[in-house]
Amino acid sequence: MTWFGNLYRSTLGKKAVMALTGVILWAFVLGHMIGNLKLFGGAEGFNQYAEWLRLVGYPLVPHSAGLWIVRIVLLVAVGLHIHAAYVLTVRNRQARPAGYERVRFQAGGWAARTMRWSGVALLLFIVYHILHFTTGQAHHDFVPGDVYHNVLSAFGIWWVTLLYVVAMVMLGLHLWHGLWSFFQSLGWNHPRFNSWRGVFAVVFSLLITLGFLVVPVMVFAGLVTPGGATP
Repeated sequence: MTWFGNLYRSTLGKKAVMALTGVILWAFVLGHMIGNLKLFGGAEGFNQYAEWLRLVGYPLVPHSAGLWIVRIVLLVAVGLHIHAAYVLTVRNRQARPAGYERVRFQAGGWAARTMRWSGVALLLFIVYHILHFTTGQAHHDFVPGDVYHNVLSAFGIWWVTLLYVVAMVMLGLHLWHGLWSFFQSLGWNHPRFNSWRGVFAVVFSLLITLGFLVVPVMVFAGLVTPGGATP
């Protein structure tokens, strides 16, 4: 067993993996949210942005290879994140089989209590999201290459919009507690900046949540049309 293998098998290593893969996923979520906002620039610009994503890294790597590299990195990060979370959960239960008579959550409140369930729900949502907007099997009117049309068509349906709203709220809660735990997992836990990390966790998770919510809500409300966003 190598030193890396020994480190990963340890509880400290698992927490470090959770934190580092979390950074990768948070960066992706932030970039994805910013990219989504390009929808308000109109169909041409949004579709060009979607095409640019397929050409990431070109001509240094073959066509679409850059996008697949990003996908593989994200897939590995998600896999390690889930595995580390599962192992840590099992170890916590084994360490305290009887549980506490009364549990007090220091940060995140309800977000902390639902961390595992929100993670599972988000995993299922990601599968649906890929089938919905990437491959099109779950989309009722999917047009390959016309991402603008696909978004407007999808969020014209009330239950699809509601599903995305609920998923984004759960994402915000997951980010909130995850960001708070990130600093603690790396040992950055001190009264001098605990309040700062709490503010950072709330602001970042709220920014991401609202950034994602504005697209489905405005499309469903009719404020974004095939001709562009309504002033």
